[in-house]
Amino acid sequence: MSTAVKSYAAVDLGASSGRVMIGRASRDSLELFEAHRFPNRPVRTPEGLRWDVLALYAGVLDGLKAAGRVDSVGIDSWAVDYGLLDADGALIGNPVHYRDPRTDGVAEKVWATVPAAELYAATGLQYAPFNTLYQLVAARSSAQLAYAKRLLLIPDLLSYWLTGEVGTELTNASTTQLIDPRTRDWAYGVAERLGVDLELFAPLRRPGDPAGLLRPRVLEETGLTGPVPVTTVGSHDTASAVAAVPATGERFAYICTGTWSLAGLELDAPVLTEESRAANFTNELGLDGTVRYLRNIMGLWLLQECVRDWGDPDLGELLRAAAGVPALRSVVDAGDSAFLAPGRMPERIATACRESGQPVPSSPAEITRCILDSLALAHQRAVAEAQALADHPVDVVHIVGGGTRNALLCQLTADACGLPVVAGPAEAAALGNVLVQARTHGVVGDRASMRGLVARTQPLTRYEPQGDPAAWRAAEDRLARA
Repeated sequence: MSTAVKSYAAVDLGASSGRVMIGRASRDSLELFEAHRFPNRPVRTPEGLRWDVLALYAGVLDGLKAAGRVDSVGIDSWAVDYGLLDADGALIGNPVHYRDPRTDGVAEKVWATVPAAELYAATGLQYAPFNTLYQLVAARSSAQLAYAKRLLLIPDLLSYWLTGEVGTELTNASTTQLIDPRTRDWAYGVAERLGVDLELFAPLRRPGDPAGLLRPRVLEETGLTGPVPVTTVGSHDTASAVAAVPATGERFAYICTGTWSLAGLELDAPVLTEESRAANFTNELGLDGTVRYLRNIMGLWLLQECVRDWGDPDLGELLRAAAGVPALRSVVDAGDSAFLAPGRMPERIATACRESGQPVPSSPAEITRCILDSLALAHQRAVAEAQALADHPVDVVHIVGGGTRNALLCQLTADACGLPVVAGPAEAAALGNVLVQARTHGVVGDRASMRGLVARTQPLTRYEPQGDPAAWRAAEDRLARA
């Protein structure tokens, strides 16, 4: 194992911003620096909601230019969305945003051919209206899909533009609802029954696989000196984030927080029972043959949308005011698809409380407290149900991602779960991205060594559960009756 310090560029794209982070890693050190951050602003066109992927690519190039010398580049992003290429390899239109309503009602059409229970048994993926499978069925009659010769998921599309080589990274492919989590290959039967052409997808590749070298034109534009390899990482940002969970054993749950909360367990095999499907847990693939058994929760999107509606007040002051609001006065179901679309979030939260017969929060502080209590309650429910369904008890909950900066949310999650919470690192996806690159290039060891390095080098905060557990049980019962 190398003792030299090497530098890795982690391109980490989130739903609201992108960043190019520089990780410097050795066997005993791990540092992360921000080279460039840029907005990710979806655009509502007459055709619907679209990603401005050209602006994202420009941000990536600017970030690599700011990075200086690097030994490798890795790319991760959100899941399910894709770009279509023509026979010449050119992009056909801007990728559709997963919050676009084109998939409304599509799941029912899919289930008429492949019943929901059969689909889950074959793919292990939870129901979400925006899964790639539903997007492809929704686009079946479109001119763009008919004209397309290649489909690349978002991080694979950016990797292709950087290198000229195509591939479909497995952890992200597992979110398409077209992968069998047992074989870690395509669910050929599902695709055939639903008329999905798997030839559109590039060959599967796994974290650690080579993804090509930066093109000469990219080197010229960024000022980098070649050859610079692009290394396949866990290109679904949650896969990268879970790889950086600073756990010291196997008895842990994780919550990857940000626009979404992804709460669950790391397992050796998928859980494909009917009970698991009914509870809407997903089996996504992770590093080294692991399964990310988790539930999607609406996450800090609820607060982000409210803050935008309120004119971007100071978040620190808002959280301090929320801490003074009585706990668990009103809660909503943070997994409800009614909160999926953007716009009028404070009004929709107030309506949900009114319709469930609870006090209606009115001030920003009251609505914020309602959101955070609701998220903590959803975290508790996911962690408890995952343990029961997978028969996998845990002793600690690790929170990683942007939500680690929200001390009130971390404490409320500890209180709701009745378990200690270890919060950090905040930039888990970028760190996991860097660590897979470093491992591939012989700088760090196995997955346990990677996590040990995170635990030794990154700031972590521990929260012990406080308060009365009965209050959380009462809130859960109240929500169940609503």
